Amino acid sequence: MIDVDLLFVACAGIALLLFLVIYLRTPAFLALIVTSLMVGLLSGLPPEQVLLSIKNGMGGTLGFVAIVVGLGAILGQILESSGGVAQISDTLIKAFGMQKIQWSLGITGFLVAIPVFFDVAFIILVPVLYGLANKSGRSLLYYAIPLLAGLAITHSFIPPTPGPIAVAELINADLGWVILFGAIAGVPAMIISGPLFGKFIAQRIYVPVPPAHQHLQEESDEDQLRFSWVISIVLLPLILIMCATLSPFLFSEGSGAYIVLNFLGHPFVALTLATVLAMLVANKKCRLGSRLGLLIRKMV
Repeated sequence: MIDVDLLFVACAGIALLLFLVIYLRTPAFLALIVTSLMVGLLSGLPPEQVLLSIKNGMGGTLGFVAIVVGLGAILGQILESSGGVAQISDTLIKAFGMQKIQWSLGITGFLVAIPVFFDVAFIILVPVLYGLANKSGRSLLYYAIPLLAGLAITHSFIPPTPGPIAVAELINADLGWVILFGAIAGVPAMIISGPLFGKFIAQRIYVPVPPAHQHLQEESDEDQLRFSWVISIVLLPLILIMCATLSPFLFSEGSGAYIVLNFLGHPFVALTLATVLAMLVANKKCRLGSRLGLLIRKMV
C-alpha cells in the first residue's frame, strides 16, 4: 500500500531541489542539504532523527564514493598528462574519417568520461573541436554536441564516475548491472542526442570558433601513449567489475575463483589496478611509474 502523503512529500522534495538548482542557481550541495531537511521534517520525523539520518546517509555514501573519486582522479590525471586522452581522440578520428567525425567524437566522449571527470575531459578535448571547426568552417555545434553527449551520458550512467557510483551505493545496486544497463540505456541516448541532434542543430544555428582559438596549431603526438594501452587501461576496471557480477553464475559461492573475482572486481581494487597499470605504462611521464617499471624489469 502506497503512502500518498509520503509520495507527495517525495515529489515536492524533487521539485524543490530542481527549483533551487535550476532557477535560483543554488550550489548543488547546499540545495541537497536544504531539500533533505525539508523532506525529513515534512515526513514527520523528529528533528534530531532528521539530522541523524542526513549525517549517516552522507557519511556512508561519501565513505565509499570518496575512495572511488580519488582513484578516478589519479587515473584521469595520469591519462591526461601522458597524452592518453588525446590519443583516444586522434585514433578514433582517424579511424572514422572526416565524413563520420561526429560518431568518432561521440564515442571519444563516451570512452574518455569513464576515467576522466566531465569538466576535465571537456577542457582537454576542446582544442580538438576548435581545430576541426577551423578546418571545415562548420558551426562549432556540429562537433561539440556529439562530444558533449558522449561525455554526459557516460558521466551520468556508467561507473566508476561518481554519480552512478553514488546512486548504486544508495540503492544497494550491483555495479556490474549498473554498468550493463547504463550502457544499454546510454548508447542509444548518445546516438540520438549526439551525432543526430548535432547535425540537425548545426544546420540551423551557426556558432563560430572564438577569435582567440581560430588558428590553433596541432600538438605533437610523439609522446602520447599507444591507443591499445590507453583503451586497455580504461576498460580494465569495467571488465573486472563485470566479472565480479557474473561470478555467481559461473562459480559456486565460496570457491577460490568466486572469491578472487569478487575481490578483483571490487571498485577499490579494480581502479587501483588500473591506476597502477597506467603509472607503469606512462613511466616517461610519472616518476613513480618509472621507478616501479625499473624495479619490475630488474626482477624479470
